[in-house]
Amino acid sequence: MIRVLIAEDQALLRQALADILARYEDINVVSQVGNGNEIVAAALHTRPDVALLDIEMPGRDGLTAAGELHDRLPSCHVLILTVFGRPGYLRRALDQGAVGFVLKDASPSVLVDAIRRTAVGERVIDPQLAVATLKEGENPLTPREREILAMSASGSTAGELARALHLSEGTVRNHLSLAIQKLHARTRLEAIRLAQEKGWL
Repeated sequence: MIRVLIAEDQALLRQALADILARYEDINVVSQVGNGNEIVAAALHTRPDVALLDIEMPGRDGLTAAGELHDRLPSCHVLILTVFGRPGYLRRALDQGAVGFVLKDASPSVLVDAIRRTAVGERVIDPQLAVATLKEGENPLTPREREILAMSASGSTAGELARALHLSEGTVRNHLSLAIQKLHARTRLEAIRLAQEKGWL
């Protein structure tokens, strides 16, 4: 029996996934959560074989939770289920220890097959997304550039970012300038948009 945790913030979709999986005799949904902050605690309590995680959730995002699960409960294999087919998300998911990445428009049979394969540690990746990721190449941004660019998406000024990160304003401006150059953007807003579209933020 494959024990599954579902982490999805939309209640209707979460219940629909649970109902679909309940049809299969070899799958048992042992936990459902709607907030990313609940994922690790629920997994430690119910010990699932597979954690089916959405990426964008309130609280901790699914990619961060995947990394924590990989460290704290290595017996639980993470399968990312998302509507966002962005190459950057796939790379980040794999970097966080996820073994599978399936898009939400997949058929129930594809999802169930992915769960079964993920449960035994087999890597499962949407083929079109895998090709797109190879074409896209590596994320050119450093962790600090990514952090500053992501924080600036809220409209914070360089001075506000510098105070929040305990850096000089000049250092923040340098990181932003480098990020803009690496993304071949003209402005900070364009750099943010491009990085978000690629799943790098």
